[in-house]
Amino acid sequence: MAFDVTELNELQSRYASLEQELQNPELIRNQKAYASSARRLAELGRIIEVWERRQKTEEEMEGARLLLSDPNHEIRELAQAELEDLAEARLAAEEELRQLLLPKDPNDDKNTIVEIRAGTGGDEASLFAGDLFRMYARYAESQGWRCEMLSSSAANNVTAGYKEIIFSVEGDRVYSHLKHESGVHRVQRVPATETQGRIHTSTVTVAVLPEAEDVEIDIKPEDVRVDVFRSSGPGGQSVNTTDSAVRITHLPTGLVVSCQDEKSQLKNKLKAMKVLRARLLDKANSDQAKKISEERREQVGTGDRSERIRTYNFPQSRVTDHRVNLTLYKLPEIMNGDLSDVVSQVGAFFQAKLLASSSQPNV
Repeated sequence: MAFDVTELNELQSRYASLEQELQNPELIRNQKAYASSARRLAELGRIIEVWERRQKTEEEMEGARLLLSDPNHEIRELAQAELEDLAEARLAAEEELRQLLLPKDPNDDKNTIVEIRAGTGGDEASLFAGDLFRMYARYAESQGWRCEMLSSSAANNVTAGYKEIIFSVEGDRVYSHLKHESGVHRVQRVPATETQGRIHTSTVTVAVLPEAEDVEIDIKPEDVRVDVFRSSGPGGQSVNTTDSAVRITHLPTGLVVSCQDEKSQLKNKLKAMKVLRARLLDKANSDQAKKISEERREQVGTGDRSERIRTYNFPQSRVTDHRVNLTLYKLPEIMNGDLSDVVSQVGAFFQAKLLASSSQPNV
């Protein structure tokens, strides 16, 4: 595999420059900018370390080749064996370097907004929406992330059931872990109210959105309409005696976000704006992906929410991810937040897919 030494030298220069920048007191005082530069420094450091390992292996191979013409038979055999081992090490380093040099998803380091909505299946879909929320909340807890409920709409007829739940997840590279959870999740189980033991099939949709920064999404005051109303609970009964619930309509796009979980109108407005920014960023990203897809005449992106991505079969204690042909017989553990195997294997699948579709890098 050919590598562009000039580009790698530029990366080494950038690494040295970043090291100097991180010692600047002004940058240190700006925690957000400092953290971003530190992450980039770590990324470049990894690339440079692998590149230098690959170059050292190449030099050792040159030395081993010289020994192939040694008059001593044993030395020639040892040199041949060493050359084969070094060739494998070089190949491994080049493959690792190729992965490191793939274009990064700019949203991977972001926090997320997760939206769960009951689909087909009536009460069972509402119950499973609540189950998925608890699954993600427990997974987030196991990763040391912070979950915050932004908005919820309880089901009318079912305790612990939800028509819709919107929550944020904050932590280290949250979006990179959760972004492939977007899609239709199907559940197969016998409802508690089923007297004849028949298995019912229901669906729930999950959308994982990168949280938008104010500088990324500029929402003009004249582009939004804010309405306030009285919060209501299951069955329509009033929850609060004041008009604390907030509905925000983004006039240019028609997007509507409501929030009524807080007793404070201001807190509800702030949460609703947070969700609106995330949806607008997601729309901008989707529009861009669609444009690229049309230009290249191929599908771009992996978060088609119209597709069924996973099935949770309770009678068989089975979870199947249909995108990667992954089946695990540990449904109770997964529903209790043990998502690591699923997340890692799905992530590896899409990483391999990106590698396969990318052209040979000129690095």
